[in-house]
Amino acid sequence: MTLRHIRQILKNTDFIHTGGSAEELKVAEYLKSEAEAMGAKAWLEPFPVQMADVKEANLIVDGREIPCKGYKNCGSGTVEAPLVYIPAQDYITLKAVRGKIVLIDGGLRHFGYHDMLEAGAVGFITYDGNLNFPNRDIDAKELRSFVADGKKTLAVNINAKDAQKIVLSRAKTAKITVEEDEYEGESRNVVAEIPGTSDEWIVLSAHYDTVPLSRGAYDNMSGCIGLLETMDKLRSGTPHHYGLRFVFCGSEERGLLGSKAYTAAHDEELKNVVLNVNVDMIGVPMGRFVACVSAEETMVGFIKYFAGARGWSVNAYTGVYSSDSTPFADHGVPALSFARGTPGGQGNIHCRYDTMDLLSDEQLREDGDFIADFTLFMADAVVCPVKREIPDKIKDDLDKYLNRKR
Repeated sequence: MTLRHIRQILKNTDFIHTGGSAEELKVAEYLKSEAEAMGAKAWLEPFPVQMADVKEANLIVDGREIPCKGYKNCGSGTVEAPLVYIPAQDYITLKAVRGKIVLIDGGLRHFGYHDMLEAGAVGFITYDGNLNFPNRDIDAKELRSFVADGKKTLAVNINAKDAQKIVLSRAKTAKITVEEDEYEGESRNVVAEIPGTSDEWIVLSAHYDTVPLSRGAYDNMSGCIGLLETMDKLRSGTPHHYGLRFVFCGSEERGLLGSKAYTAAHDEELKNVVLNVNVDMIGVPMGRFVACVSAEETMVGFIKYFAGARGWSVNAYTGVYSSDSTPFADHGVPALSFARGTPGGQGNIHCRYDTMDLLSDEQLREDGDFIADFTLFMADAVVCPVKREIPDKIKDDLDKYLNRKR
């Protein structure tokens, strides 16, 4: 792709497009048209997602109203109780939450959420943002279904500045009110194909949705451009041995919902998938290129040698990456995620500052070209050199990441 084309894609998707929204559908249709313009067969695969329209959300702390946003899918009602801030969720600290509304650091995660409920917490306050940012943005959070596991509790999110004030004032009481309409909505994956000469496939993935505060240029339209760059380079000439399937995943930011839906719907077909290559955040001008491998250890060495032969610096390691490679690995498909991480202060995600200004068009193309070269090598291999088995250590990490064990 030309640099002008890359910049145009960033401009055409330069708006918030959260999972399940009309804006997400607009971007899905745009990516489908981009793939079709490159000669690929492309289509949308819808899947259900839980949605909620929050009509009212209020937080009163010691009689003072605090700006907040209600958690979507946390239910409706009012709860009033003593307030406690806990900086940890260990056994000792949890003794303090019974009958109280709890202010916590971080988000609501499965085991911590249920530990607090079992310890007697009656409501939750979380916060995000940065004390040093000039804005007072508040993210619109949700109580994810795999976190709640059927147990809903009222929760609101506030800005970090207000959270600090609450703690400094040693606030005593809180009252949370949330009223919302919950319903089943629809998100979708965009799938495109370049068939090969065999009936086996390499699946490339990247998510295209954003969080409610972000336009998502870095996280992750950059990854989608990486996929399109690969599609553009590998679409012509003699068919490759392995077919190439490109999956632009919806609702990743809501808990990898798109890739989970894809792998569940295509479980039988995944037996013919030899490798998943995921791309999540590339193209920033400063920072290290990384490859997180959810497969056999020898693949790490192979990537290092492959990159070294091209004069390409890479930090390759085994592990579970918090992105759409994870459901593929969980279904037994060797997987890896490519990314370029920013040094401190060079880029922020999940906030208003994730814009196209963070990215270098030249670096986007260079990162995309490396990913395309790697995919080309794999696509033309007589036999995929990666064993189709997930090591026990990776399986254990997957169990922890996916909340099957602590």
